Amino acid sequence: MDKFSSIGVFDSGIGGLSVLKQLIRFIPNESYIYLGDTARVPYGNKSNNVVEQYAKECTDFLLNKNVKLIVIACNTVSAVALDKVIEQANNIPVIGMIQPASEASVRTTVNRKIGIIGTRSTINSKAYTNAILQFAGTEKIDVFSQECPLFVPLVEEGLVSHSATKQIAEEYLKKFKNHPIDTLILGCTHYPTLTRLIRDILPNVNQIDSGEHAAVSALRLLAEKNLLINEKSGPIKKHNIDFYVTDYPNHFYNLSQQLLGFAIDSPKHIEIDKVISNSIK
Repeated sequence: MDKFSSIGVFDSGIGGLSVLKQLIRFIPNESYIYLGDTARVPYGNKSNNVVEQYAKECTDFLLNKNVKLIVIACNTVSAVALDKVIEQANNIPVIGMIQPASEASVRTTVNRKIGIIGTRSTINSKAYTNAILQFAGTEKIDVFSQECPLFVPLVEEGLVSHSATKQIAEEYLKKFKNHPIDTLILGCTHYPTLTRLIRDILPNVNQIDSGEHAAVSALRLLAEKNLLINEKSGPIKKHNIDFYVTDYPNHFYNLSQQLLGFAIDSPKHIEIDKVISNSIK
């Protein structure tokens, strides 16, 4: 394997850029390929079979780019199609969102009450609940889950600070006021953009960013496999990232800059099914 190949990251939309931000933070010397399947966002209201098919196509796209690691920057895919991606990746290591965040939540909670917010598919899969209970072992932990299906389209439309978003958030999160959790997993990579809003509603709750803990896991895995690029020439002047999208969403540049903290180059538009079929020929 070429040790200088890129890290591949994919998400149903642009929320996965919050994961990319954390990867850059912890592994700044690497090059990245980011694929946002913006033409088919959100994944959270799709059937498992459809999500699996989309995940396979995104995985194939990244494999054709000769990536050395695949990060699934999508909780829905991580919840319902992780095994399919691992199988499709064919020995290329894969990092999902569920395990790292679940382990972190168990380490963080003091009162042993953990909340989870996510898309309908993620919550219904019970992937987070099962992972939390697995990490807790014999220790009793109460887990409370809440579907938040409107958060993704609101973020994708750039309505993070809109009064309607606050009203919807209050409705979704009121459950956790009746169950005094001290730790909340942001079970969707779009949700870190809502951190301040969530903190206003649940001020004494620790928020677990799944992307942050996935990035730490990716760093550890690459180090163990001796796949890290060791750059000793000083601080990086420009991040080496190739961006691909299946559609140009509204507010793309504003949201990408908000999520990453810097302006990005124009993404390349792809028709993913045609790209994959052409590579097979």
